[in-house]
Amino acid sequence: MNLAELEKRREEILSEIGGIGDMRSGSISVRYQRCSYKGCECHKKGHPGHGPIYSFSTMRDGKTKINNYKLGLELAKVEKEVENYQRFRELTQKPIAVNNEICEKRSVPVVKDEMELEEIKKNSRSYSGSGSMWRLPFVE
Repeated sequence: MNLAELEKRREEILSEIGGIGDMRSGSISVRYQRCSYKGCECHKKGHPGHGPIYSFSTMRDGKTKINNYKLGLELAKVEKEVENYQRFRELTQKPIAVNNEICEKRSVPVVKDEMELEEIKKNSRSYSGSGSMWRLPFVE
């Protein structure tokens, strides 16, 4: 791809990210459990237990938070939000890859004269003072 195509692709990806909607980080798991009533069916051999119970777990302020849901609209909403987050994570890697390509293809500006070169050196945080980094091309 040429530079213009890469820039267009980057804009398409960023637009797609912007359209994702509500999202939550975390995961949904399904479990079954036995109750405390000893005479219940769930205590019989081979019975999986009560459920399914859908648990959404996430980290907030360094602590794991878990909410339980039953089948229904609330669970469907949380599932969609988790799905959106996974899509977001996947998509956010793409503009990074495209930007790396853009940076590789974009030409280095040409330094016009010694005065501009000195200004670049003065404003650069990475200038070591040795001068070896500053063998930039300039127009005569």
